[in-house]
Amino acid sequence: MPLLVVGISVLILLLLMTRLRLNGFAALLLVAVGVALVQGIPVATIPDVLSEGIGDQIGDTMLTIGLGAMVGRVMGDSGAAQRIAGRLLDAFGPRWVQVAMVVTAMLIGVTMFYEVAFIIIVPIAFTLVRVTGAKLLWVGLPMSIALSTMHSFLPPHPGPTAVAATFHASVGLTLFYGLFIAVPAGALIALTWPRLPFVARLTPSIPKGLVCEREFTEEEMPGLGWSLCVALFPVVLIVAAAVTDMAATGEGPLLNVVAFVGSAPIALLLTLCLAVWAFGPRIGRSLSDVGASCTSAAQAMAMILLVIGAGGAFKNVLVEGGISDYIKDATDGWSISPIVLAWLVAVILRIALGSATVAVVTASGVALPLLAGSGVHPEVMVLAVACGSIAFSHVNDPGFWLFKEYFNLSVIEAIKVRTSYTTVLAVLGLGGVLVGEWVLDVLGV
Repeated sequence: MPLLVVGISVLILLLLMTRLRLNGFAALLLVAVGVALVQGIPVATIPDVLSEGIGDQIGDTMLTIGLGAMVGRVMGDSGAAQRIAGRLLDAFGPRWVQVAMVVTAMLIGVTMFYEVAFIIIVPIAFTLVRVTGAKLLWVGLPMSIALSTMHSFLPPHPGPTAVAATFHASVGLTLFYGLFIAVPAGALIALTWPRLPFVARLTPSIPKGLVCEREFTEEEMPGLGWSLCVALFPVVLIVAAAVTDMAATGEGPLLNVVAFVGSAPIALLLTLCLAVWAFGPRIGRSLSDVGASCTSAAQAMAMILLVIGAGGAFKNVLVEGGISDYIKDATDGWSISPIVLAWLVAVILRIALGSATVAVVTASGVALPLLAGSGVHPEVMVLAVACGSIAFSHVNDPGFWLFKEYFNLSVIEAIKVRTSYTTVLAVLGLGGVLVGEWVLDVLGV
């Protein structure tokens, strides 16, 4: 049974990494090979399947994470991150630093991928931890939870947008309805989870090489205007591209340029150039000093990228092994509410495959025949599938490894924290979707 294979493979992976202390990159590849053999993938093609999975994952994340880490390190070494962190503290106060993180993450995360927004904001979180002396998860976890919610629940993120196209739903209405679910659910979990005993007991340190340890004087830091300009520059470019893509029809040279500069890698590359020009003199007298700062950030990211790539290989083996097709066939005959079915199929696929995008696309295909004649608003169905896809993030999800490595957690600790909060978010999302459909019916919308 394919689901049994998934369960056993996860248990073996946990054993390799916790009891045998095997490196995450090697452990993921070993388990991926084992699953490929059990699922009947031809031996001669297994290396290609692994390479394809690693390539797809690294291709999506390496430029974003690498350039984002360099931008963050330049901002840290110049004092710009400390300037922004200090202003957030002045505006919200140390007592409300979590609220500051949630507000910042939700505003940026509405249109930006989880990984991109995470890389942009995390230097600020690290600096706040150092300046305030607070625990890393106390500051960083609310940020991650808020970003996870925005990315998984709402268009124009790829999963919900793809499902909206399948259901012929309005992207604008989906975003509008979804905000009433995502904002309160995300804020509730973001402010609750760091206070839970099993989370509060964890005291991870900031990973080496990702943040400047120096504390700057007022005179040494750049002005707030330039600091915010560099920090928000990629946000403006990416948001402008997303809004243009939603509003414009057809193609043209100007639209192509906007899409080009608004892609995450190009936006971050341009931001790095701006950061080096604006803050380089504060780091050192020559470009080699700035280069050393960027090199330090890249070295710190090397193992993180390897582990994320191996997670992509594991995910691809599960997809190529036909597990998504098995789940789709097994759920075709279920006679339950279309909303609940769409959510449940997305949850099962997310657990089995790790990929939220694969989960939502497959779940939408299962639920599409049930939508016709059901009376359910298509926008609500989009949200049902989308919020189901956030559940049970664990070791076959590359985003899990990004979270684990940046917050310097063990595998078990990351499962306790991330797997639990993503699951509760998915359940709250389902409740919000059911209530939303009822409200729309009452209002006669």
